[in-house]
Amino acid sequence: MPVPELTTLCYLERDGKYLMLHRVKKEKDINRDKYIGVGGHFLFGESPDECLLREVFEETGVTLKGYRARGIVTFVYGANVTEYMHLYTADRWEGEIGECDEGELTWIDKDRVEELPIWEGDKVFFRLLKEDAPFFSLKLVYTPDDRLTEVVLNGERLSVEG
Repeated sequence: MPVPELTTLCYLERDGKYLMLHRVKKEKDINRDKYIGVGGHFLFGESPDECLLREVFEETGVTLKGYRARGIVTFVYGANVTEYMHLYTADRWEGEIGECDEGELTWIDKDRVEELPIWEGDKVFFRLLKEDAPFFSLKLVYTPDDRLTEVVLNGERLSVEG
């Protein structure tokens, strides 16, 4: 039986924009050519906050000073991948944003994020972030060909558009 993955994802916020990572540098990358936030996999024994701080520093060069846990997103991808992602936003940090070896970092207007190549389910949590929803639990189920088939928010099944 496959072991679930534990990850963090963070959207740094500034001047009505999110810092987005365009995943273009790794060939075998489930997120290849998509825009996502920054973050990554837990190391053994790390808390979500420790993972967040380490991953954001590794991918951007900045040290977070103000961040907020926004929700837990459960991704189910085909029959063999389940990922529990701790979602954060951040509005204060120290240091200068540098280069990332996983893709191109770019500031994107929050109102334009949905125009980018992103995962269909990400649109659900971007809406929740925009609404400043309280801490949420979101489950997103995808087929191996990247089709979103199920959305469950705080235990309630939502309709899948498209």
